Amino acid sequence: MTKKIDFGPVMLDLEGFFLLPEEKEKLAHPNTGAVILFARNYESPEQVKELIRQIRAARRGDILLAVDQEGGRVQRFQQGLTRLPAARFYQDHPELTQASGWLMASELLAVGIDFSFAPVLDVDSGVSEIIGDRAFSEDCRQVTELAGKFMQGMMTAGMAATGKHFPGHGAVAADSHLTLPEDRRDLSEIEQHDLVPFKALIKQGMAAVMPAHVVYSAVDALPAGFSTLWLQQILRQQLGFDGVIFSDDLSMEGASLVGDFKDRADAALAAGCDMVLVCNQPQAAEQVLEHLPVQENPDRQRRLEKMRGHAKYSRQELAVLPQWQEISRQIQA
Repeated sequence: MTKKIDFGPVMLDLEGFFLLPEEKEKLAHPNTGAVILFARNYESPEQVKELIRQIRAARRGDILLAVDQEGGRVQRFQQGLTRLPAARFYQDHPELTQASGWLMASELLAVGIDFSFAPVLDVDSGVSEIIGDRAFSEDCRQVTELAGKFMQGMMTAGMAATGKHFPGHGAVAADSHLTLPEDRRDLSEIEQHDLVPFKALIKQGMAAVMPAHVVYSAVDALPAGFSTLWLQQILRQQLGFDGVIFSDDLSMEGASLVGDFKDRADAALAAGCDMVLVCNQPQAAEQVLEHLPVQENPDRQRRLEKMRGHAKYSRQELAVLPQWQEISRQIQA
């Protein structure tokens, strides 16, 4: 009997609504560990359930399915699911925060997604357009309180939470998708402000973290996602985090400082990431898959195992559940 393939260190994306032959080959590669789906992969709950079935069949081993389903500007699956508000909405409706986390997670789990990259733990400083209303608040204590409630809702539904973008993207104006932002604040200011939600939610059981493609130049010359100082010394050792570290997308301009895609993957994994994302660049994803050594990693396997979704309801069961009906009605109102 052949051994089932473990989670590899690479998260890929797909082109459309259904799986292509060349994508099946990439999914079967031992270095593949997860797939992130985008709006271009989603037409309806029924269609995406079938796509996920095809992905799992092609893998013949461990694989995770992820999506960005924060709400507001960042909600990839819309038609047939509840339209969620941006995180800033919960400042005025704190009583809906935990319920919304539960609803978001329950709807995704019911179609076969393991986890959403949420919640956003960035503290808004009023300068970042790419964060903006994706942040729960401009007050680090309120971010901690609301994000913690949202995370508890996700966990109650059976979904692990991923805090982003460590150690905080809210104080830089530049968009790391398009350029490499620089945050010149010293470590003590970041610790007293941006790191507060991360510290608290790690203690509350947050399973994963995604670092920012931002250089905190008073702390380290490398962006956080490529920095041993940020990922090993501060996140792992000082904050005691033993969950998954996902790189942000290596195709973002904020990752270009460290070289080509192979260099970026090497640097992120060497710094302490468990899994790297390579999105919107199919050829680059192939290069990374072939470049990285195929090797077992018990720590990565143990951490990623905790990202598996545990659905408690089917779509049909959710639709008739009074809890879902009431929360969905309140949010959409």
